[in-house]
Amino acid sequence: MAQKVFIVEDDDNIREMVLYALSSAGFEAEGFTCGEAFYARLLKEAPSLVLLDIMLPGEDGISILKKLKQAEKTKLFPVIMLTAKGAELDRIKGLDLGADDYITKPFSVMEAISRVKAVLRRCESDADKPGEVKVGSVTLHSDRRVIFVGDDEIALTYKEFELLYYLMHNKGIVSTRDTLLNQVWGFEYSGETRTVDMHIKSLRKKMGSAGGIIKTVRNVGYKIEG
Repeated sequence: MAQKVFIVEDDDNIREMVLYALSSAGFEAEGFTCGEAFYARLLKEAPSLVLLDIMLPGEDGISILKKLKQAEKTKLFPVIMLTAKGAELDRIKGLDLGADDYITKPFSVMEAISRVKAVLRRCESDADKPGEVKVGSVTLHSDRRVIFVGDDEIALTYKEFELLYYLMHNKGIVSTRDTLLNQVWGFEYSGETRTVDMHIKSLRKKMGSAGGIIKTVRNVGYKIEG
């Protein structure tokens, strides 16, 4: 059975181009011009992945993404954001809210198909990982998306959780900042890597003394020990 991809994009040319490319690549694809039509379709069927434009008429893509990630039935849907060139703040907001990747306009249809396949592969791989990971006093439940330090539950953002889970799952292995950006944020990033450092700092603060399991490897990256 073919995987189904929903694309929410108000530009007719882009939407139809991507729909054609997805269909040619063996996916079932449906397009929507706004959040309202997209929500109505979700009530009937769940997609394997969502391609979501940020600039939409009415409700914007960031608001739609936030609703998807807050709702129990849709929070695990993989989402790739379509962003305008230079809209770095929108990309950061989207990734922190739980987007799996982003594609910057203008883009080639081959790039879009490649990103869709990569995210779906990563999601299938994640499904095979253990549901509970424990290091020292820190216990992480991936199925429930909760983390405990001792008996206390710690509130994390979507990407903080993903980052900690990746590090804990790869305990003892040093991960470079570029690796973390690619594996956790879902994209290759050739510029500033402060995004990772900022999230590590936030994680350590929220975890208190247990944050000491996250070790900095000077001039390389981070790893979990404990």
